[in-house]
Parts: sequence; structure tokens; C-alpha cells
Amino acid sequence: MTPHGARAGEDAEDLDVEEVLALVRNSNGDHPPDPAERGETDSARVSHQPDPPARTDTHHRATPWPEARAVAERAGRAAARAARRAPVSAPLDTALGLTLAAPLDALTDLPSFDTSAMDGWAVCGPSPWHVRDEGVLAGQAAPGSLTDGEAVRIATGARIPPDATAVLRSEHGRTDDKGRLYATRDVVHGQDIRPRGQECRTGDQLLAVGTLVTPAVLGLAAAAGYDAVTAVPRARAEVLVLGDELLTQGLPHDGLIRDALGPMLPPWLRALGAEVIAVRRIRDDADALHEAVTASGADVILTTGGTAAGPVDHVHPTLRRLGAELLVDGVKVRPGHPMLLARITPAQHLVGLPGNPLAAVSGLLTLAEPLLRILAARPAPESYTMPLRDAVHGHPHDTRLVPVVLRGDEAVPLHYNGPAMLRGVAAADALAVVPPGGARPGQETELLDLPWASGGIGVCFT
Repeated sequence: MTPHGARAGEDAEDLDVEEVLALVRNSNGDHPPDPAERGETDSARVSHQPDPPARTDTHHRATPWPEARAVAERAGRAAARAARRAPVSAPLDTALGLTLAAPLDALTDLPSFDTSAMDGWAVCGPSPWHVRDEGVLAGQAAPGSLTDGEAVRIATGARIPPDATAVLRSEHGRTDDKGRLYATRDVVHGQDIRPRGQECRTGDQLLAVGTLVTPAVLGLAAAAGYDAVTAVPRARAEVLVLGDELLTQGLPHDGLIRDALGPMLPPWLRALGAEVIAVRRIRDDADALHEAVTASGADVILTTGGTAAGPVDHVHPTLRRLGAELLVDGVKVRPGHPMLLARITPAQHLVGLPGNPLAAVSGLLTLAEPLLRILAARPAPESYTMPLRDAVHGHPHDTRLVPVVLRGDEAVPLHYNGPAMLRGVAAADALAVVPPGGARPGQETELLDLPWASGGIGVCFT
């Protein structure tokens, strides 16, 4: 089974510097994609023919789960090359989760002057020292020079006076009744002084192209003199929530149910690096869905429900009407089997999620996450495994994604893991990738982190 961070063949490597640049470089002309970029090896052209009868071989044509994720990654690469989106200058307060499209080079020495690493006294020469009346605080202009035998009170981060030889920590000094300062332990030349340029010099490369902007990166950029960073722009996503039976408030009643996906998908997509430009609710009407998809300016459109072959399942007919390419039409995974991925234009894709909530989560992690990750030029997550504490029943032929919590060195499968249930995943740390046939207790099993539990950038949903 292919780990969730791995790719097959030439796609096995993470995005390198040149590829990140290529994904956002402006194109000077129209260059038709090669067959692999068009996805011809993965897709079936959807014709304009009348709708066929209900399909009976859907499962047999479904794509294996690892292969479906690889197809989504390749679709993202082709879309990024087709779009040729220019890098953006992102202010630091909006850059979290973006990927650097230019190196972060130091605009100043760090620190930019000699500073005190501790509260205490800046001293010159050997003890004892006469202590000046004035002190030196952080943010003040350059203090006056010291001469041998002099000391001055100094705060952490304050500029070191010229000719100071060390900083004596507050707890390592004492004064006598004449106000003279003595050290209670040996003082080493340069002690507790952070010299100018200790961390970097002006022009040093601090971070390379392709680095994910984390909170620490924002802090480093600010310290190095940046107000904004040059980054890969966010992919634009639009969510189309389908169904006449959905309520947006109140209790379910009279056959109507609450819409769980409308509130859940936008923050999840933001955690995956997308900009959610709209969430629209579309009635069960083929023309309404066609109009919504045609009018969308998103890079990735996500629909909920309507991917099967029922009387109000209009996603497939809409794609045929648009002449879209089906890259993935069903995935051998439970829950979430009737998910799909289609290319509408070289730069626009539609991810059809099942309508059941946990099945929709499966679709997000199977098709939307790899697609959006490549569009955002984010690095692939490191794959890892943990032993399962309990046995998990498997599907005879399909992969299963099962919510788990991490307890010590084991993954504990959770109950309430049916396609329509969110109770399990709401308490989960990850989803276990259970191979066909199931998993026994203690079996090492691949895990997919959930954004809020991964400890990475995904914990930010804004």
C-alpha cells in the first residue's frame, strides 16, 4: 500500500525549488500541456451524449485508494502549470500557511547591535566596579562608553555600551557599603553578550524557496526586517452544498436534516491551504447545478452529494454537459466510494464529495488534500504507522479509513465510524488506513493526521 505522503514513479519526490518557482512563474505564451499533464492516462473524457442508464459496474471501474491520491497530485501539478499564477506579496498577518516563492534573505544583521542576554550590569575590566547612576534599557539609543572599573545597570535586549567586556548577571553580583560592585563568580570576557550578527549577517539566506510559513517563520521574517513575504498564492475553492433536504438551523424535522458539511468544509479547506471564496447551497436541480459550476471562478469546486446515479444525483450529468474529464470516478475506499475528481478546464477541477459526512471527510483526504497541497506547493506530509490496539474489520476489496485516537504508542480505533457519522472523527487524532481484509491487533497501520491534531500548520483555520 502506498503511504499517504508517497507518489509513484517520477512523482515520488517532493516539490523542489525549481518546481515551486515553475508553479507560480508567469507564462509568456500558451503552451499546450502534454498528454500526461492533461491526465489522459488517468481520465475518461465525458461525452455530450445523453445520460446513460444507471451504472451497474461502478465498483469495478473504481480507482484503488493509493492510485486515486496519486491521480489527484498529478492533476494539481498540471493545473498549477496551466494557471501559471504569479507569486503574491503577503503581509505577515495573512501569510500563515503559505509557501515561500522567494528565499527569505536577512535584511539586517541579527542581532543588529551587541545586546545584553541577561538583566544585570555591563562591566568593563576586572572587579570591583563603580556603578554609574544611570541604567541602560532596551530600545534606548547607544549608551556612553565605559572605562576600566566602571559598570552600568542593563536590561535584557539593551545595547551594550562601547568598551564593555562582559555582562554580569544580577544574581552573580553584590555591592558593598560604598556602592562598589563585586562578582560572586568568575567573569569571562564576552559573557552574556549577544554579539552583532551572531544569528545571521545581512544577505544570509535564512529560509529557502518552498518553505512552509509557520508561526516561527513569521517571527523570523519580522526579526529579519520583513513586513511581507513572497509566496505561492492560495488556491481558490468554492463549496456547493447540494440537497433540498438540508436545514441550516434548528432541529431536524419532517424528513429534513441539518447540513453538517456547510459548517465543516470551509475551515477544513482553509487548513489545507485554500482560500474559500464562497459556500453556496444549491437545490436538487440539474440546471441550477450547471449554472453554479459554470459561473464559478474557483480553482477547485467541491460539491456535496449527488455523485451516485439516483434521480436527483446531477453531478455526473452536469460534467457530461460541460464536456469535463473524469480523472477519478469512484474510489475503492470505505466510506466514500462514490467520490470523483473531474477536470473542467486545464486550470479548474471539481471534487465530488459524497453527501454522508464521514464519507465526505474521506473524499477530502483522498482527492481534495493532494490536489490542494500541490496547488499550494506544500511539502507532502511524512507518512508514518502505528500499531492498532484493537482489530478492525475490513472491506473484502476496498481500503477503509477509520477514526482513531493516539494513546502512547498505539492507535485506538473509535466507534461511530459509519458513513453518516461524525461522532468518531470529531474525537479523533487521525484516520487509520485499513487495508482490504482488515487489520489485527498490534498490526502496524498507516495513519492520516487530521489538521487540528497534526501539530503542523493545519492547526490554523483562518
